Amino acid sequence: MNTSISRLQQFRIDSYNLLGRASDATMDLIDAVLTTRTANSLADFSLSPVFRREWSSTYESLQDCRPLRQKLMKRYLEEVGKDTDESSYLMVAIDHTSSPRVDSPTLKDRGYHHSPSAEKKVTTGHSYSTIAWIPEEKGSWALPLRHERITSFETPISKAAWQLKQVAKNSKQPILALLDSEYGNASWVNTTKDIEADCLIRIRSNCCLYGLPGKYSGRGRPKKHGDKFKLNDENTWWSAKETIEVNDPKLGLIRIRKWSKLHFRNSSSVSMELILVERLKPNKQGILQKPLWLVFIGQKRPTLEMIWNKYLRRFAVDHWYRFIKQRLHWTLPSLSTPQQCERWSDLMPLMTWQLWLARDIVKEHHLPLKLP
Repeated sequence: MNTSISRLQQFRIDSYNLLGRASDATMDLIDAVLTTRTANSLADFSLSPVFRREWSSTYESLQDCRPLRQKLMKRYLEEVGKDTDESSYLMVAIDHTSSPRVDSPTLKDRGYHHSPSAEKKVTTGHSYSTIAWIPEEKGSWALPLRHERITSFETPISKAAWQLKQVAKNSKQPILALLDSEYGNASWVNTTKDIEADCLIRIRSNCCLYGLPGKYSGRGRPKKHGDKFKLNDENTWWSAKETIEVNDPKLGLIRIRKWSKLHFRNSSSVSMELILVERLKPNKQGILQKPLWLVFIGQKRPTLEMIWNKYLRRFAVDHWYRFIKQRLHWTLPSLSTPQQCERWSDLMPLMTWQLWLARDIVKEHHLPLKLP
């Protein structure tokens, strides 16, 4: 217990020193957000007993503070090193989400972004890219290392690649990045081929990959591509290099197949391993689940028994997005400039890391209506 408290205290001291100006008001704002369940505006956090200033300081802190993202990332990686071995993978999930600002026509650099809402698939506002450490084999914890706005001059792929490069440069551990199908294309492969990180990516079931070209015939330009491997046409598949079956306690019998030395059409210089995960047990309606297609790019692939389970940990970053929007009030303030929005967003990883470091401390303190 004493170790957990001292570790949290030291983290808060270091974070305070990396907030730039208005660090006192910003730390008060962080504490107010963490202890306030419901709020209707940013000024509501000034009503918290831990916020020791006037209501206007909630806005002024976001105008004046300058969180040092690079140094904060390095501080987060220090905490990662305390909980993991240097020889083990640093497993990170990468994704992006929207921060809707439909009713803010004067906010600069707004764009059209995907919305998870069932009613409207497109929203107006900003988009943010996140690279988060997944600390556990189970559970919903995702601890962001970088959470930054995607400007109108960037794409989700270019931003995520830059974030992965920054983490790889400063990490002492080998990295395994988990990504959804939006990143399963030649653009991502070409952008990240020089980054020292392994990638496990889901790809769409209608993708077409290519094998190695045959021997040079001696005439014309050497071929770049071999036979087509259409994921939705089993007639184009050749024999898998490796096949195993795993009996999972929850999902039943799982069959995993692997093919080697495949590539996307526009990234022929980068070889990939293709992995097909099939759940052989039908659901309650007697329907088989859709297969999961993954590609692995890198040097140190996890075993087939483990690799599909590792990919499922990617969904922890989705839980984090829901958490910051619902509980940390990320999308609540209607701030007037992109810079203020970015500074407010920089506080989301800080708050999440404090909750992670305090998790053992609060286990002994619970609400009277809840069982210990």
